[in-house]
Amino acid sequence: MMLFEAGVSSPFASSGLENQIFQYIDLHQNQFIESLKEWVAVESDSVQPRLRQEVTRMVELTADRLQSLGATVELVKLGSQKLPDGQSLLLPPLILAELGKDPQKPTVCFYGHVDVQPAKKEDGWKTDPFTLTEIDGNLYGRGATDDKGPVLAWINAVEAFRALKIGMPVNLKFIIEGMEEAGSLGLEELIKAENQHFFSNVDYIVISDNLWISIRKPALTYGTRGNTCFFVEVQCGERDLHSGTFGGIIHEPMTDLIALLGSLVDTSGRILIPGIYDDVASLTEEEKKLYESIEFDLEEYKNNSGVQNFLYDTKEGILMHLWRYPSLSIHGIEGAFHEPGTKTVIPARVIGKFSIRQVPHMNISIVEHQVIHYLEDVFSKRNSPNKLKVSMSMSAMPWVADVNDPLYTAARRAIKTVFGEDPDMIRDGGTIPVARTFQNITRKSVMMLPIGAADAGEHSQNEKISRHNYIQGTKLFAVFFLEIGKLHRQLQEASNMKTTN
Repeated sequence: MMLFEAGVSSPFASSGLENQIFQYIDLHQNQFIESLKEWVAVESDSVQPRLRQEVTRMVELTADRLQSLGATVELVKLGSQKLPDGQSLLLPPLILAELGKDPQKPTVCFYGHVDVQPAKKEDGWKTDPFTLTEIDGNLYGRGATDDKGPVLAWINAVEAFRALKIGMPVNLKFIIEGMEEAGSLGLEELIKAENQHFFSNVDYIVISDNLWISIRKPALTYGTRGNTCFFVEVQCGERDLHSGTFGGIIHEPMTDLIALLGSLVDTSGRILIPGIYDDVASLTEEEKKLYESIEFDLEEYKNNSGVQNFLYDTKEGILMHLWRYPSLSIHGIEGAFHEPGTKTVIPARVIGKFSIRQVPHMNISIVEHQVIHYLEDVFSKRNSPNKLKVSMSMSAMPWVADVNDPLYTAARRAIKTVFGEDPDMIRDGGTIPVARTFQNITRKSVMMLPIGAADAGEHSQNEKISRHNYIQGTKLFAVFFLEIGKLHRQLQEASNMKTTN
């Protein structure tokens, strides 16, 4: 380990202090965008081994920026990654940083990542993905919204306090990694190792690594789905065969596989695996009301997807099946011919890949057993002599938080101050394992506080964050510091009075 010492103005501000901070952020927004441009220019793609040095460089740039604000920064070595070819590759270091140790103030820990998904202009980008480009108020570039923009917005908010010589109302800690897009290798082990050290005095954990459900209205995220990924392999021989020579006289693996994959869901999207819905949490009246109040434009969401029809016609139906009910998606087939043109081959071995997005209170080991048992049963009824192998390749548990936690109260107040309206309380249909990991290991309050809009295009071509969201997001984090500091003091005072009485 190496140790270092470390838009548009908001008309809804309710204090002179907030206005002062907002004015600073507005005046320096071009500087903040230039910083994002410098970060986007680093091709910190953690998926491709050849770019590992760029990921490490990005982590070190982030560490330098935190150190310049007065933070104590530790770069933690995480060891090596074993590649499919058997070679080992060093993992990029992980940042643990600390700013402030006042025992009278709450300690907020921010999690983010500075690695990105692969991107090439020829994939369909209208600009160079690693050159931040502003078009019509949108900042296009890989990592602009996932997750370099949000990480910088937190840092920009701290800079505003420091530049104005305003005392931070909270102690801050940062945990920033460079392998999130490649599975966060080493992160869970690091959190476990640091639970009694780095996290011991943390009160709240905030993650800014997801999006709103709307293009216009801000949101707070209190839950995500989990995920279990499966491989289903069918093999008939050792080599591919000519369909003119063997077609019609053998049990073809692809035919078996298509039948197996076709047995997983019905035409309404309902999963056909027996018992899969048994442990899904019941819908409460309190949760139902949260869905009713969410601003959700069905046509807008449909347009963003590029499809003409969804399985459900109502806002509640769409959102519940995105967030609180499981879904099964088939992703691809390995071993089958997929190039342009025709190749009349019978593949000897094919592997179907699918995943199930889990929700509370589904159990991974039970889901694994249900899937394997079901597919083996379907396969046995085909009387095929081929070999079947079903395996779970990876898994992550769902996460849900208490929306009445002080962390959410402070964030709601901050959003109201900056954006002038209450946020939508949403879940995320995707999987962000670190939220559940933090909650399970540290037992701290965890919240997801996004600043990217629904059309930000994370992981896709033309990823972007709007200038408005980036700058207002910086203000949001600054006001959040003030609100959580104030609320924490109020809770302490109330607790002290109760103890005295």
